Amino acid sequence: MAATKSERALVEQWRDVLALHARTMCELDRELHRFGLGASDFEVLDVLAETRADDGGPTGDCSYRVQELAARVHLSQSALSRLIARLEKEGLVTRGMCAEDRRGVRVALTDEGRARHAEVKPLQRAVLSRTLPGAAG
Repeated sequence: MAATKSERALVEQWRDVLALHARTMCELDRELHRFGLGASDFEVLDVLAETRADDGGPTGDCSYRVQELAARVHLSQSALSRLIARLEKEGLVTRGMCAEDRRGVRVALTDEGRARHAEVKPLQRAVLSRTLPGAAG
C-alpha cells in the first residue's frame, strides 16, 4: 500500500528531527572532547548543576537518584551507571546511598565537577545556538 502524502510528510519530519539530533550530538562530542567529555557526560553534569524547581536551590547542594537522572538525560539505567562510574573515577561526581531507600543510589556534583561544568557550559550553549533552529545566537 502506498504511503499517503501526509504520512510521507510525517516520516520526513521525523527523519529531519533525527538528522538534527545526530548533527548536534556529533558537533557537541567534537567540541567537548578537548575537555575530556562527551555530549552525554556534559548533559549529566548540566542536569546535576541546574536549579531544581522542587528544591528551590541548586542541585549541587542536593543530588539526583539515578532513576531520576536517567529520565532526564534519556539514557538506559545501565548506560547511565557506566557513565556515572566514569565521571566518578574522574572526580566529577560522587555516588552514595539514598537515605530514603537504601536500594537506591544518589549522584551529586563534586567541586571539580562544578568547575568543569562552568568551564564547558558556554561552549555547549554556543554549539546549541549554532545548530538548533530558532536558537538565540
